Amino acid sequence: MRKILIVDDDQKTRVLLKTYLEKNQYEVILSHDGASFLAELQAHADQLSLVILDVMLPDTDGFVLCRQVRQQSNVPIIMLTASSDETDRIVGLELGADDYIAKPYSPRELLARIKAILRRSAVETPAARYYRFVGFTLDLKERKVTDSAGNPVLLTGLDFQLLKYFTEHPGVILDRSLLCEETRGRDAGPMDRSLDVQISRLRLRLHDDGKQPALIKTVRGAGYVFSAEVSVSSV
Repeated sequence: MRKILIVDDDQKTRVLLKTYLEKNQYEVILSHDGASFLAELQAHADQLSLVILDVMLPDTDGFVLCRQVRQQSNVPIIMLTASSDETDRIVGLELGADDYIAKPYSPRELLARIKAILRRSAVETPAARYYRFVGFTLDLKERKVTDSAGNPVLLTGLDFQLLKYFTEHPGVILDRSLLCEETRGRDAGPMDRSLDVQISRLRLRLHDDGKQPALIKTVRGAGYVFSAEVSVSSV
């Protein structure tokens, strides 16, 4: 059974989410503030399938917790924000969140987002396992990326999914709507900057110069193209 850790300071919300998600076959662990969340994270780190972080908490905020999670884990993160300001969502994505939901939201919407993220992060075992490009190796089975020295590149589940799609389509111009659909399961609105934030983050992780990127290039009015040569193998 998939295990989800939720931190929210509103007791009614916690109970509602726990009841709803457990009815849909998820195991749910609840915490009410940052301290209890970190304690539960430490106790269940190797068993968690997903984390849900409320931005506003009594002793800290979801952004601080998101940063702390990313320092030790690639577990998918969904952030909940009551703010209509796009800044909160952008900050969350820059810190490593995989998705965000604005309050108020329905439990059904949250469940759909959870299923989409877990579906995208499911371990795949295709014949082609390794994608290699300019010293980096993407391992589909282990869902990890290493550099030329064998050091791990810390990526979120969303980052990995985006890089995977790029390496599967080198030299092909991919439009924004397609990339959002592949990574988030939904189209991008005209004012949605989340994909731009994610690509900037991915470039940073791959040491791809943001001003003159050599790996992930912007094609004005068309989308993005992964310009590196990619070799594929099973060993």
